[in-house]
Amino acid sequence: MGAHDVVITGLGLVSCLGEGVDAHWRALTAADATPAIDTERYPPYTIHPLPAIDWSLQIPKRGDQRQMETWQRLGTYAAGLALDDAAMKDEAMCASMDMVIAAGGGERDEAVDAMILAASEARPDLGVLLNEKLTTELRPTLFLAQLSNLLAGNISIVHKVTGSSRTFMGEEGSGISAVQTAAARIASGQSDHVLVGGAFETEHPDMLLGYELGGYLHRDTWKPVWQRQGSVGGGLVSASGAGFLVLESRAHAEARGRKPYAVLDKVVAGRSSRKGDLAAEIGKLLESCLPGEHPALCLSAASGAHAATAAEKSALDARGSIAARGFATRTGHLKEAAFPFAVALAAIVVSRRTPYPAFDAASEAAYGGPVDAVLATSVGYHRAEGVALVTADA
Repeated sequence: MGAHDVVITGLGLVSCLGEGVDAHWRALTAADATPAIDTERYPPYTIHPLPAIDWSLQIPKRGDQRQMETWQRLGTYAAGLALDDAAMKDEAMCASMDMVIAAGGGERDEAVDAMILAASEARPDLGVLLNEKLTTELRPTLFLAQLSNLLAGNISIVHKVTGSSRTFMGEEGSGISAVQTAAARIASGQSDHVLVGGAFETEHPDMLLGYELGGYLHRDTWKPVWQRQGSVGGGLVSASGAGFLVLESRAHAEARGRKPYAVLDKVVAGRSSRKGDLAAEIGKLLESCLPGEHPALCLSAASGAHAATAAEKSALDARGSIAARGFATRTGHLKEAAFPFAVALAAIVVSRRTPYPAFDAASEAAYGGPVDAVLATSVGYHRAEGVALVTADA
């Protein structure tokens, strides 16, 4: 143990399963759980929608709520849950707290997009057309709402987190980089408490369009994440949700008498070109984090995307001591929030010393080993790979 050990003291989770630590624990350990999915709004695609949320519980001012898009409200809300969970909504504590955020761009103006597409059918001068519409149809404030660092800005405004701030963009890779950077800052002594996480809102047609243009979306009847190989479409079922962590140095947590959920022992990342042996690259990351010789539980953020998920399954199966839990079977794929969410679920199970049951009994092995060291993984549907080792606090 050392003063700069990175400990996890607060968790803020929102998904189709509910909000908060206890709601997710109950949902993920329930013997009769069924997936919370919506197949009617965006056929032929399935999504995992948000639950009903009273935004005012974490964003009291209506004016603040109105000026945020849903993904910003979602992230700000989950960040508030994490701060509450860590008992850190203290003005002095938040004023010195650093923040590392994983975020995408904002939601597009669907009406303007439709207008441009309709006009393009009768106009050969597409460049001129685009310039006309950009200068006459888009509100200046819309551009502000698109900025990825608006999530960090809103968290600062609402929760008064006003230390240094960094925002990463780039699907799952941004979530991996955010957690890795936050942990590195604490381990090096540059920070002593950091809020880190991300949010994604899929219930907007342009978000689904981004996936579908790459051929990633699952079009078939819903199946668990490991069982989508060979199904119609690309295998990914997306979701709305957010995952935030409060990380502290051990010395900082002990000084305020806070018992951690767990220790974030190690975070490693890769960015395979995907033209080589992806399973081997994932295997190297796993090997660098394996907790000794005994069996390990793994909270996997596998998306279901065919190539990436098959490679991850191969890498996990090649190490017979790892029992995987693909939580996107229950929550859907959370994009920027996927890795922080995986680390949070690992911290919960370590703190309770009880493993999650199989989320897909046909594809996931039972686990009866120790739960004092758990892996969290995220293999991006297109790019970026990350693994974390979460261990029990001594």
